[in-house]
Amino acid sequence: TLPLIAAGIGVSFTSDLGWGLSVLGAVIGYGLIAALAMVWRRSRGYEGIGLGDAKLLAAGGAWTGVFGLPMILLIASGLGITWSLIVSQKARRGDVSTAIPFGPSLCFAIWVTWCVGKTIHF
Repeated sequence: TLPLIAAGIGVSFTSDLGWGLSVLGAVIGYGLIAALAMVWRRSRGYEGIGLGDAKLLAAGGAWTGVFGLPMILLIASGLGITWSLIVSQKARRGDVSTAIPFGPSLCFAIWVTWCVGKTIHF
């Protein structure tokens, strides 16, 4: 994931995004998830959110800039909630475990936001 962050910042030098918004997006993206993980750990007493998700959102911020982060989080959260509802129904029947990875939702949301941002320029 770290090379993905570097690549996003590198590409920003040649795009309309600008390196400042790319770096700010990476820093804020990482900080949001890292802070959420810290709050979860302190309130629940165990790890619930991995810092891999924080690095992945940092990569999304590097590629889409700071203004792409709300869209990434909106799409990823919607997918995550939908997936959790599906999994919770299956878990009631004993079909699956209840651990739900957030990374795939983040990846899809970053891709969609990057594609949309190429056409509407956040």
